Amino acid sequence: MRGSLTLSILFTLLVSTLAAGAATGRVIKVLPQFLDLKGQHTLSPSLYERDAYQAQLRTHPEQRSGLRFAVQWKTKHAPAAQLKLRVELRGVPKGKLPRQLTLEQPVTRKGWFSQWSAIALTGADYRQFGEMTAWRVTLWDGDQLLSEQRSFLW
Repeated sequence: MRGSLTLSILFTLLVSTLAAGAATGRVIKVLPQFLDLKGQHTLSPSLYERDAYQAQLRTHPEQRSGLRFAVQWKTKHAPAAQLKLRVELRGVPKGKLPRQLTLEQPVTRKGWFSQWSAIALTGADYRQFGEMTAWRVTLWDGDQLLSEQRSFLW
């Protein structure tokens, strides 16, 4: 009885050690946010104020200077040097054919908990892109896709 218990514990430890080598990751949350003419996405730290300001920027395009994606993500067993976030956007400029744009940013893992990273589309690139209709955010470890989150229309 004691021998079979020891063997089962050793087997469990061996399997967990072998499984620990593969990198895993997850995109937890994506917050697409408009930036005002000063580059701010909110006027104060209040979440209510942020949402109200985003509603104002959504209805008044002349007050916008860009678009920012705040992405919460988490990885396990992934080397920090190879991690990157990719944001793919689909949009329609006024009176033109639809466009697709890809933004990419290397990220580093700091600690055990989830991380927040921001990727922004600003300036002339934002003005030429037009109105965003869909987005997809992916987390990569080198050439391996770890996780994705996308909008309803993607």
